[in-house]
Amino acid sequence: MKNKKSALRGLALKGASAALLFGASGLAAADQFGVQIAGSLGDHHIKKLDLGLVWDPNLTWWQIGDWHFSLIGEAHVAWWHTDEGNVHENIGEIGVTPIIRFIDGAGAIRPYIEAGAGIRLLSSPRVSTDLTLATAFQFASMVGVGLQFGSRQQYEAGYRFQHISNGGIKEPNPGINFHQLYLQYNF
Repeated sequence: MKNKKSALRGLALKGASAALLFGASGLAAADQFGVQIAGSLGDHHIKKLDLGLVWDPNLTWWQIGDWHFSLIGEAHVAWWHTDEGNVHENIGEIGVTPIIRFIDGAGAIRPYIEAGAGIRLLSSPRVSTDLTLATAFQFASMVGVGLQFGSRQQYEAGYRFQHISNGGIKEPNPGINFHQLYLQYNF
């Protein structure tokens, strides 16, 4: 009796796992993923190299002519460097950002504007004796413009203005502004 219950549990677990994987693979096939590389110049002579993984779940709404809104998700890992850092001249950053994009849905070159707000975690909040962000946990807001192009619309290039600060969680909260150029390839 005990072996029969164990076998039924195993079969139910395998069946549920197979259904979950089958459903997830169907969702993943409809999604578009991409990789992004960006270079930024920020306040206090901070330079940033950013690598991103982009997920476009194909969620669109509010069609206005050929234009529509879409939701994009991005995960980032970045490296900051400054020659003014007498405490930490190199800082690591990881984070995620949901983005709302207003994009032209037709044509060989498709312009867009975008805005997003996410969270970041820094390896250290202190850059120098004169510059600290007070907490490793930060908020990252951004606005940008860009172009999507290519035979399958697989390429993107754009500019973003990004502001990173702790949102007043703890003082001091000077924040840092970045001007970012990025290139992206969508699979």
